[in-house]
Amino acid sequence: MAAKKKKRINVVYSTNPDYTYDDNEEATEETLPPAQQVLKMAMEKKGRGGKTATVIRGFVGQEDDLKALAKHLKTRLGVGGSASDGEVVIQGDLRPKVREILEKEGYRVKG
Repeated sequence: MAAKKKKRINVVYSTNPDYTYDDNEEATEETLPPAQQVLKMAMEKKGRGGKTATVIRGFVGQEDDLKALAKHLKTRLGVGGSASDGEVVIQGDLRPKVREILEKEGYRVKG
C-alpha cells in the first residue's frame, strides 16, 4: 500500500520538530442568531442594466445559511434573486416587504 502524502504548500524543508504545516483552511464562521444580526438594506440600480434590486448586506454566518435566507425571501416574495459574497440580491424594489419578512424572522434591519 502506498503511504499518504501530506500536503506541504510553500515549504521546502524545516528542521523544527514541532513545526506544523498550514493547510490554508479557513475557519468557518459561526452563524449568529437572527436577534444578534443587523442587516443593512438598500435599493440599487447601478450595474444592473437600469433594473432595480433590493440588496441586503451585513449577514454574519456561513454561506449555506445566507443562501437559505435568500431562498426564503425569494419564495415568500415570488421573485428572483441571488446570494453571494455576503449579500442577498432580490429583484425589484421590495424594501417594505423584505423589511417586514426579516423583522418577523427576528432580524434587525437598517435602511
